[in-house]
Amino acid sequence: MGRTLQNTMINLGLQNACDEAVYQLGLDMEELEEIEEDAGLGNGGLGRLAACFLDSMATLGLAAYGYGIRYEYGIFNQKIRDGWQVEEADDWLRHGNPWEKARPEYMLPVHFYGRVEHSASGAKWIDTQVVLALPYDTPVPGYMNNTVNTMRLWSARAPNDFNLRDFNVGDYIQAVLDRNLAENISRVLYPNDNFFEGKELRLKQEYFVVAATLQDIIRRFKASKFGSTDSVRTVFDSFPDQVAIQLNDTHPAMAIPELMRIFVDIEKLPWDEAWDITKRTFAYTNHTVLPEALERWPVDLVEKLLPRHLQIIYEINQRHLDHIASLFPNDVERLRRMSLIEEGDTKRINMAHLCIVGSHAVNGVAKIHSEIVKTQVFEDFAELEPEKFQNKTNGITPRRWLLLCNPGLAELIAEKIGEDYVRDLSQLTKLHKFVDDDLFIREVAKVKQENKVKFALYLEKEYKVKINPSSMFDVHVKRIHEYKRQLMNCLHIITMYNRIRRDPTKLFVPRTVIIGGKAAPGYHMAKMIIKLINAVAQVVNNDPMVGSKLKVIFLENYRVSLAEKVIPATDLSEQISTAGTEASGTGNMKFMLNGALTIGTMDGANVEMAEEAGEENLFIFGMRVEDVTELDKKGYNAQLYYDRLPELKQAVDQIKSGFFSPKDPNLFNDVVNMLFHHDRFKVFADYEDYVKCQEKVSELYLNSKAWTKMVIRNIAAAGKFSSDRTIKEYARDIWHVEPSDLKIPPPNEPRDAGQDKTPNGTAA
Repeated sequence: MGRTLQNTMINLGLQNACDEAVYQLGLDMEELEEIEEDAGLGNGGLGRLAACFLDSMATLGLAAYGYGIRYEYGIFNQKIRDGWQVEEADDWLRHGNPWEKARPEYMLPVHFYGRVEHSASGAKWIDTQVVLALPYDTPVPGYMNNTVNTMRLWSARAPNDFNLRDFNVGDYIQAVLDRNLAENISRVLYPNDNFFEGKELRLKQEYFVVAATLQDIIRRFKASKFGSTDSVRTVFDSFPDQVAIQLNDTHPAMAIPELMRIFVDIEKLPWDEAWDITKRTFAYTNHTVLPEALERWPVDLVEKLLPRHLQIIYEINQRHLDHIASLFPNDVERLRRMSLIEEGDTKRINMAHLCIVGSHAVNGVAKIHSEIVKTQVFEDFAELEPEKFQNKTNGITPRRWLLLCNPGLAELIAEKIGEDYVRDLSQLTKLHKFVDDDLFIREVAKVKQENKVKFALYLEKEYKVKINPSSMFDVHVKRIHEYKRQLMNCLHIITMYNRIRRDPTKLFVPRTVIIGGKAAPGYHMAKMIIKLINAVAQVVNNDPMVGSKLKVIFLENYRVSLAEKVIPATDLSEQISTAGTEASGTGNMKFMLNGALTIGTMDGANVEMAEEAGEENLFIFGMRVEDVTELDKKGYNAQLYYDRLPELKQAVDQIKSGFFSPKDPNLFNDVVNMLFHHDRFKVFADYEDYVKCQEKVSELYLNSKAWTKMVIRNIAAAGKFSSDRTIKEYARDIWHVEPSDLKIPPPNEPRDAGQDKTPNGTAA
């Protein structure tokens, strides 16, 4: 979520008033804002997408809740020591969190372990261990519409009789100390991005958030006029009309068997009715196609932790496979492919398959990704129910990612086209008519230059490196992962370095290359990539032949509040994943909206950015998805590229020989060995085209006016990438609710009796 203070002031229309009031107290608002800790309760893009969605849902007046876990320790703080990443605990609650309100009155029990007893009256899950879920509410204000939604985060608490009800009367002290075992559930965020680690504590976290949330939703449904009861039994027929639940990846997939358990075991609904309601309630968003990221939980673990849920999953699977078999008799291979259970050394549950079968809608997060989902990853399911599969291209909130982080640019745009664009970003197309306006061109360039000077001062303060603010700021910030190809950027840096040294008198367009991002603590290769970038920076930044022509900075502890500083100052945005691997990306959109040009592959949302702005206004290079497929068929041979391209050979040889690690010449052997023998992401295959494309970038940068005109064309084409547009599409195509642009009267004005209802007279 990042910081909350400035975002709240902006959405409430109070920023100027607060700035002034604080100034009169002899304080500086910007200094105050820097004191707030980031709330970093997720990993990379998936977590930040949820935060943008909350802002858009409130701004569109949707009655929506964001549910998650209140981790005591969020994503780790990254320190760089001697070029290596070192993790420190993110004790973000140390000084308290003024934005949250504990709601002990809504505390709920969550059950684990135990066993299942079957009887005539149905299944009973008994002898369980109970953990309490304590909700904390954080307000989510819409932009200037007097709407405030809720983000509800659950914290784990041990019941007061924890370990004391048993007949182990003995050790009272130990029993109280053991409360930590239960409360560890919400202790710490697992820091993996695009990687599945099948740990028991992680499965506990996933079920914890799901079980608490579903009880909360059902309590709210029963309290509404729709949850009418005939004598004892609640009528749930209208449940899917009143409740929509969106699964953000497979991490909350246990919600599907959990809702079935509530309907069948507790509310005593017949299976078919319960299943119909469940399917109509859930929708699933897929966020990645990398096989190592797909959740596949061992059956033994689920059986131990959630025995009733395993039985329900087996029943769902049996009925699912019976249906497939009736449509495709004797096709056992298809049954194997489509089963929720994977046979093998250890039987596993494929959570993506569970989500597809248990949802009425499945979507990818960019056009190209949704196509890959349909035609490759889940092709059997899409063949069966093509109407279930949709696309919802990701977006970003223009409140945080323009108004808040780049007030200079936001104001300049407002002068030209008015302020309405903040709630309707498609209006940015009106900027097209100023593309040849010399004054506007100069003003856009001036705002960028001011942002660069400000960020250069920040870098000099934090990193003690002298930055040339007129150099091109070439920025690559995102989680460190092989598929995102920070290594390819690194090879380009080495290539530029070698060119400068080969001919120091030749014209070279000065660059400050900024790379930042966290590596999962257990991801050896990602950590080696960070060390390599820092080793290269060490050599480049201290070579007198290079001077101010080329500087390399690894940005420590990349997070939302740092993104808000670096993105407005960026000239060139690096979006260079191997085609077909980045589901969407959202950083790409933030840079586009903030006046950077993109160098990128035809991957994720880059494809649609090129479609919106015109391919000639992005620096597109490299293999397309088809080329990657072709190369896989042929077999990728890295050696061929190494032998054919002298500059690539030189760069790789320098890494291999210890040029960048003279004290330990073999330091980067693992990296070099990977690049030659098991590089799934084909860095060498795109190197040549990447370097050539970078030359075109430098050439355009020399012509400041032509560069800025291209920037304006990009900003004018960025309107599609508002999360407001994304959420409107979810609302209309999946949730079947109508967004409302009605401004609720502020609380200090009396309401008309007629204005008490939401536009269609129902509460969602």
